[in-house]
Amino acid sequence: MNIVELLDSRGLLENSTNPELAKFLEKPAVVYAGFDPTHSSLQAGNLVTIMTLSHFQRCGHHVIALVGGATGMVGDPSGRDDERPLLSDEEVRGNTEKIRENLSRFLDFEHSTVPARILDNRDWLGSIGLLDFLRDVGKHSRMGAMLGRESVRARLNSEGGLSYTEFSYQMLQAYDFLYLFDTLDCTVQVGGSDQWGNITAGIELIRRLRNAEAYGLVTPLVCDSEGQKFGKSLGNAVFLSAENTSPFDFYQFFVRSADADVIRYLKVFTHISLDEIAKIESEVERQPEARLAQKQLADAVTEAVHGAAGLRAAQGASAVMYGESMQGLDAEMLMGILSDVPSGALSRSAVVDQPVVDVAVAGGLCKSKGAARRLIQEGGLYLNNARVAEVESRVQAGDVIGGQLLVLRQGKKRFHLVKVQ
Repeated sequence: MNIVELLDSRGLLENSTNPELAKFLEKPAVVYAGFDPTHSSLQAGNLVTIMTLSHFQRCGHHVIALVGGATGMVGDPSGRDDERPLLSDEEVRGNTEKIRENLSRFLDFEHSTVPARILDNRDWLGSIGLLDFLRDVGKHSRMGAMLGRESVRARLNSEGGLSYTEFSYQMLQAYDFLYLFDTLDCTVQVGGSDQWGNITAGIELIRRLRNAEAYGLVTPLVCDSEGQKFGKSLGNAVFLSAENTSPFDFYQFFVRSADADVIRYLKVFTHISLDEIAKIESEVERQPEARLAQKQLADAVTEAVHGAAGLRAAQGASAVMYGESMQGLDAEMLMGILSDVPSGALSRSAVVDQPVVDVAVAGGLCKSKGAARRLIQEGGLYLNNARVAEVESRVQAGDVIGGQLLVLRQGKKRFHLVKVQ
């Protein structure tokens, strides 16, 4: 399948700058997309562009992930209501290195027959002089076209306005495309729909200065069925780095996808074949309560982002939080999963061979022995996610996970850790 047809079939194509793009891409081309290092991690919303690059690579095209070490110090105004805070040089360099790691999980930089490349536009924009830039680029950037772009018009009419720093961003990105065209024969740029103006600026600069044709392709803005922009969870961004969003929270974000969205998300955010997705869709229609599609989505994306170990940890954490077996999870992993859960510390002698009622009180789960007894009688007290059946039950040595931890639970959600010293 032609790459344009493939992207269209998976909901990854909104528009292109030339109706002949599909024909042009019948042969391998050099394609790039940019990522600004405004944070130490890319977000789930960036997966749309990342997956687009990944499909290009799988179809035999040469892909470039361009990290904006220079443009990140300016800030792209596209899709913004206000100006981005300016970052220090040190912050941009640190973020750039971490974003390289994010991208390496999806793009093959070593083993592919067409290995991907990561570049930093600081390498060329960082050394160009202001007068040279104005003469070589500014001279060919028409004000009418620049002012007419939607991202610029919206900000010009806003209360905060648009600074010259932000206004210059489109010229910097246009120069990136020209530089990659000259040095690496790059002829296609991809990006989100909010990048249309920046992409066409680069195409126009190449046309004016090199009398050559370049192409642009934009992906749609992915929203959920309620119209909310994809990549937010309770108002917070969902990041690709475990330091910012834990594998468990990342997994839960995808496993909570609405039924109305999940099949579309499988097409956009995974490499699962369309035939297999059709089978999943049929199964969902038969057994919607099983949430098979959500689990397939969460498994695929979490493994891509956090690896097999991260997926196992996320699945284990999910099992714990939903009352399933803790078998195979060690104390350190459980303490990480339940890091926000209240906890108490007891000596080993106050735990092993002691009544569960006493441990529940001493550990801080219950306020009194009477309350603990009633909880057991009502079937609501759990030790390591196993229901305590008898009021006279005692904690056994084997119940202490790794010799250092007990997990108590009241009802479905109220967890309490007992750290055994």
